[in-house]
Amino acid sequence: MALSMAAFIGMSVGSRELAATLSIRQVLFFRALVGFLVILTVARTLLPELRQLKLVKIHVLRNVVHFGAQYFWTVGVVLLPLASVFALEFTMPIWVALFAYLFLKERLTAPRVLATIGGFVGVLVIVRPGVGMVDPAAGMVLIAAAGYGLSLILVKQLTKECSPGTIVVWMILIQLPLGFVAALTDWHDVHLSDMPWMLVAGVGALAAHYCQAQALKRLDASVVMPIDFLRVPLAAVVGFYAYAEVIDLWVLLGGGIILLSNYRVLMAERRLAAAGHGARVG
Repeated sequence: MALSMAAFIGMSVGSRELAATLSIRQVLFFRALVGFLVILTVARTLLPELRQLKLVKIHVLRNVVHFGAQYFWTVGVVLLPLASVFALEFTMPIWVALFAYLFLKERLTAPRVLATIGGFVGVLVIVRPGVGMVDPAAGMVLIAAAGYGLSLILVKQLTKECSPGTIVVWMILIQLPLGFVAALTDWHDVHLSDMPWMLVAGVGALAAHYCQAQALKRLDASVVMPIDFLRVPLAAVVGFYAYAEVIDLWVLLGGGIILLSNYRVLMAERRLAAAGHGARVG
């Protein structure tokens, strides 16, 4: 998860730099293209599993949802300070709880309800409706967070029968043609100076999702997510030094409310799971 966190920040910086000369749809395409070139070096070892076409419908659904979420997220990365993007993105666990209740019939516990309320308060602190005009890009990041939440539930289902490597390969194979078709509708000239940022964005995206899938396969979400919360302060530091972005105290306060709300529910559920395990052992 530490590697995933660093890779996500690298992907955001590479995507922002690419978006200075290319369209966002091209950014998504070239990220997937770089990922495709990388996985060609390891695809042979995964061919036996890929040929089984395990849960292929879930792979398709997950990647269509994830591709749309990536588009909205990249718009946010280009238009908003990095810390604001990652703070708003951390409403994702709230969406995970909601979708798990709706689609997996998981119980919506009191800690999850409180986390949802806390997350909503945190979002209001960040976007501050009524103080000037709310940036539409913030709404796009919230849509992206909802998409990522649904995608995460689908990834968790996929890890039951598919290896992390296979999940990432299917992601590239499905999202590459989606990105290509989308990029053709808004194509800008590509320059040699874009190539290094393509590598940063593409390798960052691939590494981030591979490491995240590995973590979800090995660890409970209650262990994984608190580590990932460090992305917000790290993004603020990167934004400050790379783009001279002012570290907005409202973003830090709202992000802190969102992160604390999520952290409390994760710890509460971890304690419940430990208690349940202890009761079974006893």
